[in-house]
Amino acid sequence: MTPTDPRLLIHAYLDGELDPAHALEIERQLADDPALAAERERVEALRRAIAEQLPREGAPPGLARRIEAAVGLRPAPALARAKTDVALSPGPADADRVVANHMRALMATQPVDVGSSDRHTVKPWFNGRIPEAPRVVDLAGAGFPLVGGRIDVVGRAPVATLVYRHRQHLISLSEVPGRTIAAPERQIAGYNIVSWTDDGVAYWAVSDVAAADLDAFAKAFRAAEPER
Repeated sequence: MTPTDPRLLIHAYLDGELDPAHALEIERQLADDPALAAERERVEALRRAIAEQLPREGAPPGLARRIEAAVGLRPAPALARAKTDVALSPGPADADRVVANHMRALMATQPVDVGSSDRHTVKPWFNGRIPEAPRVVDLAGAGFPLVGGRIDVVGRAPVATLVYRHRQHLISLSEVPGRTIAAPERQIAGYNIVSWTDDGVAYWAVSDVAAADLDAFAKAFRAAEPER
């Protein structure tokens, strides 16, 4: 997709965010372009699947304060040791949240907060926004070019998510320090998942690419040379 690709406006059109002139233009293109109409049907089906399989959860108490502390807007609150143990233990719903984050990103106008194929641009963007900057590697040579990154929420904490591309598919890779993955999921809501733990960081890779391609992505990421 390019910045002017009308497919990028389908999400805004379905959310009622376009002004009348642009809405009319999208409707004209939908009538003339079967491929664009099919994309609208795909997005609508995705929205229905999210509503049916991933019901909206209310924000937990104190979430806003924790996010503000994580991005430097206020001092981080002191947590009791018991609460820290709970926060760092593997949550059974983490995989569901990671998939939900990926699905929301696909429906957004842009799937990233910082868009760049340069890891030296993407990694510094996270500094000051989350407690630990993620590991960012260049996988273009392996067929998985970097698209950018964004901040997601997993287990009530803001985490770094990198976005890579494989052909026409996006791969979301969430990195959660201080967690382990005891019983990895392989598929949720039609999306393939590969998860692992390295150096005390839990990784979830989510995409609609073939399972073999996602496995190849995970192997390439884990085998990549250390950052310099």
